[in-house]
Amino acid sequence: MVLTGIKKLIWYFVKIFLIAFFGITILWVLLYKVVNPPVTWLMITRGFERKADGKTWKIDKTWKDFDEISINMKKAAVAGEDQAFLEHNGFDFKAIERAIKKNAKSKKVIGGSTISQQTAKNVFLWPGRSWVRKGFEAYFTLLIEIFWSKQRIMEVYLNVIEMGNGIYGAEAAAQAYFHKPAANLSRREAAAIAAIFPSPLKRSATNPTKFIRHRRYLIMQNMKRLGPLDF
Repeated sequence: MVLTGIKKLIWYFVKIFLIAFFGITILWVLLYKVVNPPVTWLMITRGFERKADGKTWKIDKTWKDFDEISINMKKAAVAGEDQAFLEHNGFDFKAIERAIKKNAKSKKVIGGSTISQQTAKNVFLWPGRSWVRKGFEAYFTLLIEIFWSKQRIMEVYLNVIEMGNGIYGAEAAAQAYFHKPAANLSRREAAAIAAIFPSPLKRSATNPTKFIRHRRYLIMQNMKRLGPLDF
């Protein structure tokens, strides 16, 4: 009898927790559908890392609406990171399968994350790698795909993604690397920024290594093949 009562009590608290979790997270996603995320865990973490290294606190970001960002930057992001962005529902299972096969043969780990997954990770979660975080990433990816438009996902992505040391978003990157607004980025400049996405702290859009120059070239070729983007 006592054991049954304990089980009922535990199940009661589990239900309360689940209702609260789903309620809060869904409301959070709905809020960011219309309100721009002010800061991310990655930005804060990087800020403290800079302070620990004896550098000044730096979070260089300027939010720009979707129409204030060059179509070249949007195309470069899709071409370099997620060519199936407009077709999938948050997950590119072919890309994930390719990444798993490649990682099995190489010590250098590559990801198969879509722009939607990266947006969910950057906006709602903490930096790091773990199966727990991957689970939350999948959950938030589903939510933003349900409640946000592709246009909103791309807008948020291009405003929060890390694009250099203390540099976040297309506007800050355009100003830092090319001294111009994100609205005026050329195809080559946008491709150069997109080429450093996988490792923006180690690479430069204006002083590219041979690898980055080759990646920029591939992105520009993919941009040509993409044609117009129907957001």
